[in-house]
Amino acid sequence: MPSPFDSAFILVTGGTGFIGSHLVERLLADGKSVVVIDDCSTGSLENLRAVKGHPRLRIIEAKISACGDLVELVSRAESIYHLAAAVGVELVVNSPVRTLQTNLHETEVILEAASRRQVPVVLASTSEVYGKSQKEALSEEDDLLIGPPQVGRWSSACSKLMDEFLALAYAKETGLPVTIARLFNIVGPRQTGRYGMVLPRFIAAARADQALRVYGDGKQSRCFCFVGDAVEALVRLQRCPAARGQVFNVGSTEEISIAALAQRVMGTLGSKSKIEFIPYLKAFPQGFEDMQRRKPLLTKLESAIGFRPETPLDQIIELTSRSASIA
Repeated sequence: MPSPFDSAFILVTGGTGFIGSHLVERLLADGKSVVVIDDCSTGSLENLRAVKGHPRLRIIEAKISACGDLVELVSRAESIYHLAAAVGVELVVNSPVRTLQTNLHETEVILEAASRRQVPVVLASTSEVYGKSQKEALSEEDDLLIGPPQVGRWSSACSKLMDEFLALAYAKETGLPVTIARLFNIVGPRQTGRYGMVLPRFIAAARADQALRVYGDGKQSRCFCFVGDAVEALVRLQRCPAARGQVFNVGSTEEISIAALAQRVMGTLGSKSKIEFIPYLKAFPQGFEDMQRRKPLLTKLESAIGFRPETPLDQIIELTSRSASIA
């Protein structure tokens, strides 16, 4: 197969997704050529509308495992960002087989292909792997506390954790230059609430002066990181040879409860909405578990790449609310 470009390019799996599309735009702005592989099952070509027809962008609509040109593409790639994954609590709970197959098999395929030519990979993981840890702030070196297999919530956490184990196994046995980024609640323009993402759900409801549905008592807290900051961290990690073979938290340390987030969204948008508290039993299957707190330690990330996300939450809400594809 002839090369899609005369020069080297960067391969992005999941490039039509929320984070992936922002990453693709950033790479193109940096003067890179980009090939995207995505079956658009949770992403959308609309997310790449701003760069549609770009001479240095090629989009292949396919699963990674069904891409007939994968081996050739990987062999010609300068580096790889593997973002393709099942996303969102609702998708994880309602489609557990799809979640496991996507997170396990597609990652195995890309890592195997990359290992043959030692192509550097940044693997996007998730803060979900920390499970039910009660620590005040989460470190990459912490033990992980995952719930039982009967609770569907943990299938995603375990599958992404197995992705990490597999990536580090390839690094150890084959020398694959791979870096793992554990993403903590990344938000921003183009994120959809379709799969349960909380900030776009709240913004859509507040715009329509509808009730903002908060699950549980709303005291559970999260740290929301702007997608532009996350992309900057991913790009810097790929450029940092010393980061390879390691795991890094990527997120914000500005913590807020979900109930307070709902209030902040309503205030920012001048909404007349109210908060509606929904018991977990009415929103999710029996046995669903949520984490009360999830705050990352970013010391390791800052030491490695000299960067930590700092976009304040009020600005994040304002920027996200401008998106035309919140619902």
